[in-house]
Amino acid sequence: MIRLLIIADDFTGGLDTGVQFASRGIPACVVTDPEEDFAAEAGSCEVLVVVAETRHLPAREAYDMVFRAARKGVELGIPFIYKKTDSALRGNIGAELTAVRDAAGAELLPFVPALPAMNRVTRNGIQYIEGVPVADSVFGRDPFEPVRESDVPRLIALQSGTPAFGADPEKLQGASGIAALDASTEEDLDHIAACLRNVPDLRIAAGCAGFAAVLPALLGLAVRKAPELPPLDPGLFVLCGSVNPITQRQLDHGEANGYSRIHIAPETKLHPEVFGTKKGKAILAGWKERMAANPWMILDANDTDSRNIETAEHAASEGLSIEDVRQRISESLGIILSALMESPLERTLLITGGDTLLKSMNRMKVFRMLPITEVAPGCVLSRVAYNGKDWYVVTKSGGFGKETLLTDLKGLIGNRKNH
Repeated sequence: MIRLLIIADDFTGGLDTGVQFASRGIPACVVTDPEEDFAAEAGSCEVLVVVAETRHLPAREAYDMVFRAARKGVELGIPFIYKKTDSALRGNIGAELTAVRDAAGAELLPFVPALPAMNRVTRNGIQYIEGVPVADSVFGRDPFEPVRESDVPRLIALQSGTPAFGADPEKLQGASGIAALDASTEEDLDHIAACLRNVPDLRIAAGCAGFAAVLPALLGLAVRKAPELPPLDPGLFVLCGSVNPITQRQLDHGEANGYSRIHIAPETKLHPEVFGTKKGKAILAGWKERMAANPWMILDANDTDSRNIETAEHAASEGLSIEDVRQRISESLGIILSALMESPLERTLLITGGDTLLKSMNRMKVFRMLPITEVAPGCVLSRVAYNGKDWYVVTKSGGFGKETLLTDLKGLIGNRKNH
């Protein structure tokens, strides 16, 4: 029986929320089709995560997508719905929170955007990343989806007509609208959950993976034995579609410590059709040879400079928009991953960037992933069935993880491959 429906705006976010339950022994699955027959999943999981992939949509389309998914959950009798949002406030947060509230017919929607484990906190209604207001952080300079507002209630007001306000979690009885709640520590999240137990007829809430981690206690979900880390295929193939500077520092560190790194040329990544040609097949064959020579390999969609000037200039010369660039690169990476997974080489995979992950899985017609555990904060190990084999895939949002992530994973995989 599905006890909790989570609606996520992107794939990596769906996984890092679903793993909060799977790692506690609560059966959870992540599906990428919002039109999925939820009832068909009812026998296999208590927590169903639906990836609506609404972050880049126009606000009205995002509202409609989330409303339909939430309404399906209500009609199926799922007792609680959680709208997963980005801890850096990217996307259509106001429209999507309103959609869940409308679909559930609820007065109050508590919203807890903090993720203290990653030093993303909310104080006096302001969202901070590493002590910096989010609009002034690297997320305010994102080339695809810059965050322009750090004040959470104000951001919601800009995107929605639903009243949004900062609130004390102890004073929510009788409140109406979207209550943005401060949190700076894990203890704050526990306190909020304890307060929400006193709110009558509470059926919805929203936030990121941070507050999701306390939902088992709030909803009375039975925590069981944590799953064991499985044996992992030797080596790590890293497919990077993220432009986040945090990820780039991780790749730089990996390259300096034994990883082979390839930057995909602009004329290749901006033209996914090239992989159907003789030239494109030769490129793929060359990369497979590199994989065979070094089991620790990075395929990076970024240019050699941190600002991706080469790609930007190439795109401008062809009249491509930013959205064209995003879509084409994601499509190319999906083709690349599916081709490399057809090779006899078996590798553990690391995919960074929600767009990259979605395009890759769609290309391989994989619409269901089972999160297992976090191998590092914000880095989720999942199992995927493809071509008659179970593959283990690590996924993460571009802004997550320590600089040493790739070398840390190298040590972990080396210790697990013979277990």
